[in-house]
Amino acid sequence: MSRLVLLRHGESVWNRENRFTGWTDVDLTRRGVDEAWQAGRLLRDLNFHFDCAFTSCLKRAVQTLWMVLDAMDLLWVPTCNSWRLNERHYGALQGFNKAEMGERLGKEKVFTWRRTFRGQPPQLSVGDPRHPRFDARYKDVPANLLPAGESLEDTLQRVLPYWQDVICKEVQQNKNVLVVAHGNSLRALVTYLNQIDEEQVPDLQIPTGIPLVYEMDGPNRIERYTYLKNPDQERHLPISHFFAPVRQKNE
Repeated sequence: MSRLVLLRHGESVWNRENRFTGWTDVDLTRRGVDEAWQAGRLLRDLNFHFDCAFTSCLKRAVQTLWMVLDAMDLLWVPTCNSWRLNERHYGALQGFNKAEMGERLGKEKVFTWRRTFRGQPPQLSVGDPRHPRFDARYKDVPANLLPAGESLEDTLQRVLPYWQDVICKEVQQNKNVLVVAHGNSLRALVTYLNQIDEEQVPDLQIPTGIPLVYEMDGPNRIERYTYLKNPDQERHLPISHFFAPVRQKNE
């Protein structure tokens, strides 16, 4: 039996400003820093231990991982960064306020881009300075794999190979694994793990800074899953109703 813990980074500056962030590399807010430390202390107090950890190439997730491991006195644990765990790429919407885009382009259209499984935002042009091909951290990623705007389905197709080829190998060895990533890269993974119907995807949300724990008997068999919540956390956990029962992959 192994434990897989999924954690969305703490609140970022653009989360607070209600902007489409995507692959833009923004900092955590003071609240986001507090959320990261609080998650680490909670995991420590509940005697969690990790054999390895994975995160994205974006600093809001990387910094959250560092603070969690520091709070747990586990900074020595092997960690891996992958662009495949990056947030969903919001294309030409990146940097714009979500509410303002709804007013300008139509609330229904923006909702489709934001929340549905297949809705794909407007793409960045190849010459747009926001395109990841201009970012040195992705210089070794084949150009045809770099997104210019993704649906949640596209994000899942990017995340899934990393889950299957890398993270699952650790789970298969009964290791305890921590994944610190983003709202939509984790939404995509949870959609897969819990076999959530496409019609339910718009209601699926991953809150910042609250660990989601899976107890797993092998990479595709989930025995139990729950959020860890501090007594002083009063936020509603909106995906809780998705967590019973799980349809197992081998059924």
